[in-house]
Amino acid sequence: MSFREIAITVRAVNRASLEFTRIQTDAEALNARIKSLGAAIAGLGATGTAIGHIASQFGLLNAEQARVFNSAMMVITVMGMFMRTSWGVALANKVYAAACWVATAAQNALNVSYAGWLALTGVGIAVIVAAAAAMWYFASQMNAATASVQSFNEATAETPGRARSITRAGEEELYRRGVE
Repeated sequence: MSFREIAITVRAVNRASLEFTRIQTDAEALNARIKSLGAAIAGLGATGTAIGHIASQFGLLNAEQARVFNSAMMVITVMGMFMRTSWGVALANKVYAAACWVATAAQNALNVSYAGWLALTGVGIAVIVAAAAAMWYFASQMNAATASVQSFNEATAETPGRARSITRAGEEELYRRGVE
């Protein structure tokens, strides 16, 4: 391995290391956000539990309603506390990765359908242009034929009558046979 190849390899590793560092920083930021969200959810659940107890004491909720409400709030608190653990963060990352996969699949499907629409639209426009070109060519050929017939008729009209009455030998016989 030459010194140049080693230098290229070192540069490639350094560039890749920077990207890996950026990915690690993004992952750590996501983990911090997940833990922060877990703390907020746990706080919301704890606040809900306290509100349930106060509502029960003031008679806004009966004992059964307060028990159900407080149980639901405790479940929310436990979920928030679980999100703060490493297992909770790992689970949240897996859910996030699955959601990203679904979003990517949906975006790819939209891109494919849009590309198909563009291709079909392009083919449709090409067919319309081809049909218009064919109609233009046909019309120009018909115009040329019409002009030719008109010039023949003009030339015939200018020809004296005696020149037009000249017949070839045997032509009268052909006309007579056609009538019989």
